[in-house]
Amino acid sequence: MKLAVIGAGSMGAQIAQQAALHGIDVVLQDNDPEQLGKARESNRGHLRRKVEKGRLTERDAEIAIDRVHVTGDLEEAARDADFVIEAVFEDVRVKRAIFAELDRIAARDAVLASNSSTISISKLADVTTRPARCLNMHFFYPVLVMDLVEIVRGPQTSDEAVDRAMELARAMGRTPVLLNKEIDGFIVNRILHAATQEAYRLLDAGVASFEDIDTAVEKGLNWPMGPFRLGDFSGLDVTYNARLHMYRVTGDERYKPSPQLEAKVKAGKLGRKTGEGWYTYEK
Repeated sequence: MKLAVIGAGSMGAQIAQQAALHGIDVVLQDNDPEQLGKARESNRGHLRRKVEKGRLTERDAEIAIDRVHVTGDLEEAARDADFVIEAVFEDVRVKRAIFAELDRIAARDAVLASNSSTISISKLADVTTRPARCLNMHFFYPVLVMDLVEIVRGPQTSDEAVDRAMELARAMGRTPVLLNKEIDGFIVNRILHAATQEAYRLLDAGVASFEDIDTAVEKGLNWPMGPFRLGDFSGLDVTYNARLHMYRVTGDERYKPSPQLEAKVKAGKLGRKTGEGWYTYEK
């Protein structure tokens, strides 16, 4: 199995490294050489912590790092790949351009997957000559920790492509679930969205403070993090944009982002990554 991952941001870098940890040869591509360097150093840091905790030997960590080959050349990355995972930022025009190029470059039997959780594969596959070999393969951040992969069948996705994606997820040490129909938000984000929207409604209505809502959810539902703490962890801009997307797609007022969430984002208080969101964090 030869895997290509397109986009060396936080998601793409860790997808590549997770595969490499399980013996899969990976080419990680990004147009920005500096980003490729950051991805490699970030992954080295993650694996170093696994070594320190006794979960990985130093030798295995070095082998896994070396198994991820980096390049700025899309053709070099994809031409010999059996499977390609696109993990660039959430811009449908950029993704469509990449899928069109991948269709030209990759072997005819290669599967093309998008890691996107907001852009369904039907919006990308139509620029290719292989819609039967296109699907969504949504990993969760941080990929080196989170076990789940949502695999989403498009209207023309073949059973063979689905089977190959399920096999790849398992080969990477991850647990796949299959969605037989495209739906905005897929499974996890759809359910999480409904729960967090209710939490925001309670906050906006003055029913309880965000701290007490978090505590209630953590202690009463046994969530490891309440919705506001989780938002800070993921990035409030990510939370806001996901809600805005759902609102624009459906036109349903229930999905409209909370005014308090919008205010946080516009003030640049995005959570852990900026040092302040709902909570304050040490830099």
